[in-house]
Amino acid sequence: MELQGKNVVVTGAGRGIGEALAREFHARGANVVLADLRGARDVAATLDGAVGLDADVSTEAGNRALVEQSIVELGQIDLFFANAGVGTGAGVVETPEDDWELAMNVNVHAHRWAAKYLLPDWLERGDGYFCSTASAAGLLAQIGSGPYTVTKRAAVAFAEYMAITYGDRGVKVTCLCPQGVNTAMLHAGDDALPGGNVVKAAGDVLEPADVAVEVADTIEREGFFVLPHPEVAGYMQLKAENPERWLGGMRKLQRSVMGG
Repeated sequence: MELQGKNVVVTGAGRGIGEALAREFHARGANVVLADLRGARDVAATLDGAVGLDADVSTEAGNRALVEQSIVELGQIDLFFANAGVGTGAGVVETPEDDWELAMNVNVHAHRWAAKYLLPDWLERGDGYFCSTASAAGLLAQIGSGPYTVTKRAAVAFAEYMAITYGDRGVKVTCLCPQGVNTAMLHAGDDALPGGNVVKAAGDVLEPADVAVEVADTIEREGFFVLPHPEVAGYMQLKAENPERWLGGMRKLQRSVMGG
């Protein structure tokens, strides 16, 4: 899909990958709505013609409101990028139920809720583009966080389902699955990803702007997976060919980085 002149919505656009995506889409001539709990309006103010909206995608009502407000601003939505995510949680025993619920709502249900309100128009027009930020953890696993592993796997599955179910009716899908990206989630802080040191040890930590370029290129050729770390494809192949060996390798990595 040519991004020039298209109407695009990006969630989690107040910083990190979402901000970089919004900037790249804008640079390629798209009309962009940036949405986030905070920060989206500030970023939008630096992009001529862009719109920033305060949005909480952890609820169905928040997603419905975002879709409706974006249509008011843009006229129609050509591409929706469900990028907002949380890296909360630890082990099965240690993680509070509230953290599981938040991770499910933001990392999975937000994609479903957005699609629920986007699809009627897209199917009627026979055209639409759904994009999501999952993670290499959704293809492999995230050492240190049960909720992140489970929800990102579900995000990949949802993207696949969307592509299979609606692909013949004009809906295109792209799913971003990076390893380490230089964002607040990866580094120390209240929303730091448990096991972030494992991610850093597993491969290069990329800059959000570089990831955004690869995403935009993939959208313009209408590809499905975006794997900014090419080694992830090899890990996926190893996992499929010899899962026991792959699991053993993951346990070895866990011991070497996290101890125990």
